[in-house]
Amino acid sequence: MTAVGIDAMEIWTGKLKLDLAETFAPAQGDDPGKYTKGLGLRASSFPDVYEDIVTMGANAAHRLMERKGLTPEDIGRIDVATESAFDNSKPVSTYIAGCLEQVYDENFHHANKGERKFACISGTQSLDDAYNWIRAGRNRGRAALVIATDTALYARDDPGEATQGAGAVAMLVDEDPNLVELSTEQGYGSADETDFLKPNQQFPSVDGKRSVNVYLARMREALEDFAEVAGDIHPGDYEMIPFHTPFPGMVRKAAALGYRHIIRGTDVGDLMAEEIGRQPMRSDFETDDEFHAAIKEYTDALTETERYQDWYANSIEPTLEISREVGNWYTGSVHIARAAGLKHARENGLDLDEARLLVASYGSGAQAEVHAETVVPGWEEEIGALDIDEQVRNRYDLSFAEYEQVHDVHNHETETDVEEFTAPENEFAFDGWGRMGERKYRYVE
Repeated sequence: MTAVGIDAMEIWTGKLKLDLAETFAPAQGDDPGKYTKGLGLRASSFPDVYEDIVTMGANAAHRLMERKGLTPEDIGRIDVATESAFDNSKPVSTYIAGCLEQVYDENFHHANKGERKFACISGTQSLDDAYNWIRAGRNRGRAALVIATDTALYARDDPGEATQGAGAVAMLVDEDPNLVELSTEQGYGSADETDFLKPNQQFPSVDGKRSVNVYLARMREALEDFAEVAGDIHPGDYEMIPFHTPFPGMVRKAAALGYRHIIRGTDVGDLMAEEIGRQPMRSDFETDDEFHAAIKEYTDALTETERYQDWYANSIEPTLEISREVGNWYTGSVHIARAAGLKHARENGLDLDEARLLVASYGSGAQAEVHAETVVPGWEEEIGALDIDEQVRNRYDLSFAEYEQVHDVHNHETETDVEEFTAPENEFAFDGWGRMGERKYRYVE
């Protein structure tokens, strides 16, 4: 069976930066550690005045196609995953295709285009769709372009404001990939939840504490379901575990839960039992409250062990390096986690050929998916082509007053006239409004 997976990827971050410790925290009257230690974030990325989900997605896709020497005739499918869409009918993929057609002689008229929505997990769902399309033999030798693009904007003074971010990830899904092969096994955890939603509104309504609990519950279900189809799981099976990362502090909780689950019945579990005792079982307690208290005590002890901390440092921490600098990208979040982990491995000379990743995606509302990926030879060249460090370094550093202006620019309910902070160059840019209220774009050389 021919391998199908991610052949290449590109990342495009919003061109503006909000420093959480130096700029945001003082303006809010907060201790910087609330963000850098509690949330695990150092900065957020924002789109400039001429940027939005279309320009970021189109720029990432254009860079990917140029690097791989592709034309529109090579692409049979364009799927865009976003929870920042501005039209309830016309998909963002059509806008992005229109942008790309400005710079190519061919068009995408014979490519299937769509838009996926299920909060942050829709980026992974779009990968699944592309994978299934190729596996079904409907691709006619063509590849799929999957684009996750979002501007995660919260209302001012909302508890989620510090986790904001903006950027896009473009992924080429094809046969015989050069980055990772996707597994056929998947595990799901899904339930009708109202932890985070946008009922015909731009800014999300969030129940923060419940959202964390729902995230963890769905992740646990997805991991259990994955084990049903993939077989027993051992901590040593996976080199890294990229999680959906709304903020790194959330991943700390999910990683502890996941590790606790996958060591059960293993030699690692036996070693942990000698050190901190066996994991609590529900049958040993009269009430749920007593059981949950015991589980918390056990998990706290678990995370303090050297064995767990070594595992976390090697398997989880490397995947958070990009997110710490750019914030939450919603649908792109887990995909920049994958990129960060592979980037760390390349920079540190780690041999990941044929190594396995366990990818844990999540979307509020709510659903989690766990699947495995195998890193394939060629990954080092593909990851080495990314210039995310340069993009992050070159962002314009906003003052707090400028941040307030930028927030107003991208708030659909606010009309404001703000000058650009950077100049577009060799990229797509917003170019005003059309006769039916549509957004227009142009390529700026």
